Amino acid sequence: HVQLVESGGGSVQVGGSLRLSCSASGYSRYCLGWFRQAPGKEREGVAVIDSDGSTSYADSVKGRFTISLDAAANTLYLQMDSLTPEDTAMYYCGLDHSGSVYCSGGWSWHEPGNRGRGTQVTVS
Repeated sequence: HVQLVESGGGSVQVGGSLRLSCSASGYSRYCLGWFRQAPGKEREGVAVIDSDGSTSYADSVKGRFTISLDAAANTLYLQMDSLTPEDTAMYYCGLDHSGSVYCSGGWSWHEPGNRGRGTQVTVS
């Protein structure tokens, strides 16, 4: 049974940084990622990491956000730097099996099969 629990959100000034964490359990042969959704906007895939460590990022966050995985601790991270008001959203951790649409290139537009409850990030 997959469980995902996000933490680390909060309010930050423009140009500041936050690190989100996602405690993940109950998975194997996976990819893990972050997506976000702001009020009135479509869901946006932010970043994804495969089980082999390969990463991909949305153009909107490339160079500012870093996704990483501590497999021993079963924890996914999203380091967010140079934050702007456009980054304000609810951030969700997602996980899906390696053969899924999400993990086969669809992470930027397809919702993962499993997701957490989210953590709010507000930049002002």
